[in-house]
Amino acid sequence: MTLVLISAILTVYPGPCFPPQLFVELNELIVEKDHEMRWKERARWIKFEEDVEEETDRWGKPHVASLSFRSLLELRRTITHGAILLDLEQNSLPGIAHLVVETMIISDQIRAEDRPSVLRALLLKHRSHSFNPAAARSMKLLAKIPKDAEAVIVLVGCVEFLEQPAMAFVRLNEAVLLESVLEIPVPVRFLFVLLGPSQSNVDYHEIGRSFSTLMSDKSFHEVAYFADDRQDLLNGINEFLDYSIVIPPSEVEGKDLLKTVADFQKQMLRKRKERELKKHQSVLGIELNNKEGDQEVDPLKRSGIIFGGLIHDIRRRYPHYVSDLKDALDTQCIAAVIFIYFAALSPTITFGGLLGEKTEGMMGVTELIVSTATLGVIFSLLAGQPLLIIGFSGPLLVFEEAYFKFCQAYNYEYLTGRVWIGFWLIFIVLVIVAAEGSFLVRYISPFTQEIFAFLISLIFIYETFSKLVKVATLTATHNTKLNQPNTALLSLVLMMGTFFLAFFLRKLRNSRFLGGKARRIIGDFGIPISILVFVMMDCSIPDTYTQKLNVPSGFSVTSPDKRGWFISPFGDKQPFPTWMMGASVVPALLVFILIFMETQITSLIVSKKERRLVKGSGFHLDLLLIVILGAFCPLFGLPWLTAATVRSVTHVNALTVMSKATAPGEKPKIQEVKEQRLTGLLVAVLVGMSIVMTDVLRLIPLAVLFGIFLYMGVTSLTGIQLYERITLMVTPAKHHPDHIYVTKVKTWRMNMFTLTQLGCIITLWVVKSTTASLAFPFILIMTVPLRRLILSRIFEERELQAVGCTAQLF
Repeated sequence: MTLVLISAILTVYPGPCFPPQLFVELNELIVEKDHEMRWKERARWIKFEEDVEEETDRWGKPHVASLSFRSLLELRRTITHGAILLDLEQNSLPGIAHLVVETMIISDQIRAEDRPSVLRALLLKHRSHSFNPAAARSMKLLAKIPKDAEAVIVLVGCVEFLEQPAMAFVRLNEAVLLESVLEIPVPVRFLFVLLGPSQSNVDYHEIGRSFSTLMSDKSFHEVAYFADDRQDLLNGINEFLDYSIVIPPSEVEGKDLLKTVADFQKQMLRKRKERELKKHQSVLGIELNNKEGDQEVDPLKRSGIIFGGLIHDIRRRYPHYVSDLKDALDTQCIAAVIFIYFAALSPTITFGGLLGEKTEGMMGVTELIVSTATLGVIFSLLAGQPLLIIGFSGPLLVFEEAYFKFCQAYNYEYLTGRVWIGFWLIFIVLVIVAAEGSFLVRYISPFTQEIFAFLISLIFIYETFSKLVKVATLTATHNTKLNQPNTALLSLVLMMGTFFLAFFLRKLRNSRFLGGKARRIIGDFGIPISILVFVMMDCSIPDTYTQKLNVPSGFSVTSPDKRGWFISPFGDKQPFPTWMMGASVVPALLVFILIFMETQITSLIVSKKERRLVKGSGFHLDLLLIVILGAFCPLFGLPWLTAATVRSVTHVNALTVMSKATAPGEKPKIQEVKEQRLTGLLVAVLVGMSIVMTDVLRLIPLAVLFGIFLYMGVTSLTGIQLYERITLMVTPAKHHPDHIYVTKVKTWRMNMFTLTQLGCIITLWVVKSTTASLAFPFILIMTVPLRRLILSRIFEERELQAVGCTAQLF
């Protein structure tokens, strides 16, 4: 029986002389209908294998090559006895073919009288599957191959004039373009030839696939580039076999087989990686030592100088100011502005409506639009990381509600109290930035991040249904007066309809329906589309009353009868207590904690190494800007803002350019991010211009915004590792996924860690729901020492790292 071998492929760290990527093409001798023999392309490799389907004559899906064990042994045998030509000085196919044939004669693989027949076979015409230099299919393939890539031509087939198989491996001294051989213009570096009679019981096609797969493996093709003789090639094949998996004949099928192979392959890859790291250790050591002086200073490393981090941010970021303007002149930036405008406007309207309800109209949609636009413009012009999008957030909504209730309970003026909180915020942020306090973000582990994200998601979901129940209660109370018995039902339909449509459009983005661009556009604009559809549905049912968004006409505050645009620090209708002016430092500290956590964590996410940002970040500068700008907002009765995580990440994603030179079936890699200031600036301007759309905004039912709130809560919840671990608590262990926090941590200890986090969430929820709700940020920040001082003594460090390694923020 045939044994199956699955090649283990590993990406090795590229050293200074690492060879270029290879494009491998397998050609096989065939007899055409006119009885003429030709070379026909049968398969190709750009990391993964693609085969020509014989029935439809089209390319199949990219896949990891599965090879027969026998074909690899036959390949090793043919290389042992075949012709090896290294660093050949030739620049044409006829010249290469003549030397190959002569070497085959010298090595006694073919007879002298076979010379013309073998030479004729090697120079036969090539019929590429899609060969046409101007064809769109060829151009698309060329775009997936790096510019410095080189090619491997594999020629195999049966010829009856030979008595035994004949093989040749050729490495050219310089890669050359061979006309009419490949389907795309890529210079050829290697050729592999295997010809022989059909009676030899050799499967030429499978041996050709085996060699092609070897050459697509980075480790072996490095061997092929630097081999000095035949033995080096044989050693490379032996090493390939050492890290490959042989599956004996078995009746096991489906997922059980795949899981067994995957688990074993991980072990093999780990061993290979360790060996390769040792192999390149000296080279890497030299390279790293040479680059030590060029390494960028860690933006979170303390300099020991007052305002040292701020000075460093300014010196690093502002020299790029001119390029920040020039780099915005790109069509991708224009598309990003349109998309992010809707992504920023939707939560602004949603949070504005909820803020209006929480504060009884003291602040609402108008104030939030003005705040978002004004601060957004200033921040985009001055920020150290202008890719951040600032806006209102769930934690700030929780604080605003808690502080409003506190002021109501003790008869203090809510808006005046916010002014003094703003004054104290300036003092706090100056102290923190002077002491380079942004380094503290290092101590906010995934333990706290998950609790924070999970709690906010729960608040979103709870608030949605709480408001819906409130609508139903009001409807029942005033049913006789309003004569609208269907209000609660229609509100439920609008809310759930908006949620499910937005959720479906989000799923559509990664589905197989429609084209890739259409899916991305529909998925990216899912929230605006959902709002539009159900606003139109509400308008089409005029007989049933639904509560609408409260937006004043023109440039006016939400409640003109309660307040104006300027808030006096000393009180409006009554004097503000002097002692409260000083005591406002406490709520100011709580607001600062929320802004600090969200802004700094968002900056960390945006500045991840895999995004390949080149202009640096601005942790200290951005924190100073956001807090000081927000500190002046209360003077005009405007909400505080922070760096919005989801909107910022979406902004960066919209400006990300993915490399087209990726293998078919391979996940695209980030080529660059359009780092500039104008997209954030224009988004803020457009949000500000939305204030003239008050007539349109007043058509939006609150139930539709509840649906968006529910969508934000559910989608955020399902992306948190804590949520996954909660579901695992009620899932049998045999059905647990192969995640590191499952395989590296015992189930009962993983559950104990999860219960600890749930206990923190319950505590925070209780605090939020009582008169002590203002202490919410303080209790949240206490989870940091809990993780570092207490849990580190209960759990081993490897366990804590395992359950925290894949945590995501909302």
